[in-house]
Amino acid sequence: MKRLLLLAFGLLVSMVLFTPRCYAEFPDPAKMATPVVAPEELGMDADALDRIDALVEAGIQDGDFPGAVVAVGRGNKIGFLRAYGNRQTEPTVEKATFDTTYDLASVTKVTATAISIAILVERGLVKYDDKISKFFPDFAQNGKEDVTVLDCLTHTSGFTPDNSINDYIGYNREEIFQNICKLGLRTPRGEAFAYSDVGFITLGYLIEKLTGVSEDEFVRQNIYLPLGMVDTGYNPNEEQRARAAAAEKRTPDDEDWIKGQVHDPRAYEMKGVAGHAGNFSTATDLAILASMLIGHGTYTPASGADPVQIMTPETFKLMTEAIVVPRGIRSRGWDKRSPYSGNRAVLMSPAAIGHSGFTGTSYWIDADMDLFVIFLGNRLHPDGKGNYVGMCGKIGQIALDSIHDPIDEQDAKAFVEKSVYRSPNAATSQDRIEGETLAGVDVLARDDYALLKGKKVGLLTNQTGRLKDGRQIPKAMQDGGVELTTLFSPEHGLYGALDQANIDNATDPETGLRVYSLYGEVRRPTPEMIKNIDAFVFDIQDVGVRFYTYISAMCSAMQAAADMGKEFVVLDRPNPIGGVKVDGPWLDPGCESYVAFFPMPIQHGMTVGEIALAFAHYYKLNLKLTVVPCENWSRDLYFDQTGLTWVNPSPNMRSLTEALLYPGLGIPEFTNLSVGRGTDTPFEVIGAPWINADDLAKKMTALNLPGVSFEPITYTPTASKYADEEVHGLKFTVTDRNALQPVQLGVALMTQLAKDYPENWELQNANTLLLNDQTLQAIKDGQKLDDIVKLWNDDLERFNKFRAGYLIY
Repeated sequence: MKRLLLLAFGLLVSMVLFTPRCYAEFPDPAKMATPVVAPEELGMDADALDRIDALVEAGIQDGDFPGAVVAVGRGNKIGFLRAYGNRQTEPTVEKATFDTTYDLASVTKVTATAISIAILVERGLVKYDDKISKFFPDFAQNGKEDVTVLDCLTHTSGFTPDNSINDYIGYNREEIFQNICKLGLRTPRGEAFAYSDVGFITLGYLIEKLTGVSEDEFVRQNIYLPLGMVDTGYNPNEEQRARAAAAEKRTPDDEDWIKGQVHDPRAYEMKGVAGHAGNFSTATDLAILASMLIGHGTYTPASGADPVQIMTPETFKLMTEAIVVPRGIRSRGWDKRSPYSGNRAVLMSPAAIGHSGFTGTSYWIDADMDLFVIFLGNRLHPDGKGNYVGMCGKIGQIALDSIHDPIDEQDAKAFVEKSVYRSPNAATSQDRIEGETLAGVDVLARDDYALLKGKKVGLLTNQTGRLKDGRQIPKAMQDGGVELTTLFSPEHGLYGALDQANIDNATDPETGLRVYSLYGEVRRPTPEMIKNIDAFVFDIQDVGVRFYTYISAMCSAMQAAADMGKEFVVLDRPNPIGGVKVDGPWLDPGCESYVAFFPMPIQHGMTVGEIALAFAHYYKLNLKLTVVPCENWSRDLYFDQTGLTWVNPSPNMRSLTEALLYPGLGIPEFTNLSVGRGTDTPFEVIGAPWINADDLAKKMTALNLPGVSFEPITYTPTASKYADEEVHGLKFTVTDRNALQPVQLGVALMTQLAKDYPENWELQNANTLLLNDQTLQAIKDGQKLDDIVKLWNDDLERFNKFRAGYLIY
């Protein structure tokens, strides 16, 4: 009988390991590799990707890590693969190479454990909502009886991040798990997100329990060898250890640095094999795994070898779908957007999954954007210090920005058609009636807010969010029967009166509603803020310039809504400076920030509704978006031709004239130049104590710039730069707004200042808003304006083709 049981167990193990996909023999690794090709073959820009070099080399120079390997690719190919610096500097120097083996640390959680659990769920051996105590009765001690597999995968089990190392030292694997079984919970299950190695160590034991083999053997047989990943696994062999990246010394008294052994102390005590850490790999091996994930569970080698399915598309979808946890979004094992997502590119789609590792590793895959980004570094060598997380996010964003896929015009048209609200009460005539423009909110109100009835609504707005009759939109919505539950405010607050760095949450006295500031502790609505709303509404007047932050507030809120599966409604407003002109340099790859949320020229010529359409469609937000368009507005209209009342969008944007000049005169705002803050006419004057006003006026006049004249002026700002100090400069008068080219005006001014006052003017700080190194260098070099403008031509042509698919006026 005993023999029969043993035979049955052996058969079960064989079925688990090799059913339903049986690998009679593993494929030739040479045929499974992801080839390195020219970026252009993958629809990526090589010059953009080259910007990664400066980031990594700066990290090495700053001592954040001695070396690294970066791989960026799409589909089943690599478009960028480079090794930097050294994999070891003590006691001898070894250069980093493409085949350097890196300790993945917590990236193990996803490259081994999360995928293994997904496979076992697919095979019916476990369910995500199974309790751990179902398989380990002793685990049900001290309040852990209800902790599930999913709790461990999403770090919501209530476990401590790490239990004492003394629970590991001197114990065998079985005894170590018994020590874990004795632990209590730090917080009640499901009430907090607390990143925990203990949960993943537990999952590693579960994999062994279910399969009858160690986790390292299971992943080797079921993931790595089928994919040809011969350099990935636990406990590297002698040859792999020889080319491994070094870490720090295990103790200060050790003679040798850790090299080819797991750094994590608990995984080390577990003989190198654990659910939370211990995996080693190379960038090229991880590219294969990433390609499998982009293929939704199936890897199709570029060589033409037979595809290999590791999991079904249904299993992949289940593993990677968004799960709301306190303080963020996770999936079943993977990070998506949480407090640990600093290495995530800000514009990756909601489909993106990834993770980071303590040793200096980062791994992100965005299947919807067909992109993977791999950074393998050893930040702990030689002294256990080093920071790399933020840099990895920038590398990912450069990779995303390098993609130049053409827009599918038919697809974009269909998306716009689906997303733009068609009012049943719209005028039948197509003739524009000048002075009778209706903003989106006026259209919505005319239709009795039907679009929002029956929904719990959150509203992001400020003082510009008002109807044509002057009523503020929050109270008007309440009076109109909309169930408005929450307000959100952008930079300058709900009433547009605050000119400060951080704004606190508040209560709106008119509606009594909670106002969450998106310009304080957070810039993006948290899941807790929007979990109880059905629709997120945006209504704020923009001014048509890339660095005006209301676009960033909208796009960030759209990302949050997409993550949470919420509807997003944009109540459109006219672009006050018109929708015809598009001018200025393109945002440099990887330079996204809150003053430049996604790539576009400085003057974009779009409304916020059109930007929302472009952002949601291009970055595949999978968002139910509705844009309520303006009526009786066309692209050639300026704000004073709409019949709408000018309301200062921000404290220092007080007139249409200032908005017209802002695309150019706003650029140098972060330099030591007054742009009129602290005067009655901000962005209509500039000055500094060191400027010769008469001379500058003559030189600027001589340039014959269209649509503007210059007057020497002396003034004393009461606030901001040079407060209470006399400055000399220029007053700008718009003489022909149709001819005015404000960005070119700003660049011409900066070029002249750089030429005349190289010792006085802090030109470099102009790149805070300019964000284009080539243009900045051309200004420094004193190039002619026409030659500088030519630098933008290709990008402007590309942007005009891009935006054409999303224009609704």
